[in-house]
Amino acid sequence: MTSFDRRLTPARPDLAADFLKGKVEADRFVAAERSRVAVAVADLRAEPRSDCGLDTQAVFGEDVDVFERDSEGWAWVQLKRDGYVGYLSSDALGPADPAPTHRVTALRTFVYPGPDMKLPAVGQLTEGARVTLTGTVERRGLVYGLLPDGRAIVASHLAPEAVPAEADFVAVAERYVGTPYLWGGRTALGIDCSGLVQSALAAAGIAAPRDTDMQEAALGAPVDWKGGIADLKRGDLVFWKGHVGIVSGSNRLLHANGHHMLTVVEPLDGAIRRIAEAGQPVRSIRRLVERL
Repeated sequence: MTSFDRRLTPARPDLAADFLKGKVEADRFVAAERSRVAVAVADLRAEPRSDCGLDTQAVFGEDVDVFERDSEGWAWVQLKRDGYVGYLSSDALGPADPAPTHRVTALRTFVYPGPDMKLPAVGQLTEGARVTLTGTVERRGLVYGLLPDGRAIVASHLAPEAVPAEADFVAVAERYVGTPYLWGGRTALGIDCSGLVQSALAAAGIAAPRDTDMQEAALGAPVDWKGGIADLKRGDLVFWKGHVGIVSGSNRLLHANGHHMLTVVEPLDGAIRRIAEAGQPVRSIRRLVERL
């Protein structure tokens, strides 16, 4: 088989996506079945095993291309959001229709069995989840969005899909401070460094790859910081091997990290020194010039 990045290429020796025919070798080529994530958070793994490490996550309402569903309950898929390929539970998938009308803008919001916050919540959705509303209803001064099955979400936690994105991705990322670090996590329930960058940028209408190496190669332009960290601006992305953080202010670094096991803001110079002492100097700094 031609060399490829398994994270982004739906191809195995026995099966591949039909659009890869002639580009890779496989026993069989299939067309994708379009689906959507039907659970709050779906874990995507490199292999169809529950003890396999977490690669990334998809949230409710995300588009997914399905290439295989096996007898053990696994689906081999490609996420439409960033092209990531892997395995998730078939039970996490639902029909592609109806199309989402709104997205969740709060870090977390509850789903109620009906339009009443005093009812026991039946679920929780995270920022970026996409839902279909059939209407709204006001109850005791609070407006709820109604889902097709009659469940309800506080309307102020939602925005129409067509509404312009957040203006400041750093402000979005700052809302995640205190969120636990989770390798492969991409939600306010648990997030990793590149998941934080990707989710914050998505809220601001900027598409970004999932992993740090992909982000370093694709985002922004390199910054010459020979004059030191004083040359850096809010929104600059600082890359180490396998790690990324966001400059959130003068000598301030915002990042989800395994050192604190949290999403934190800390002195940038201290983080640079600590990570360098562990054998990983800063590899590059990149600036999203067009958005700052």
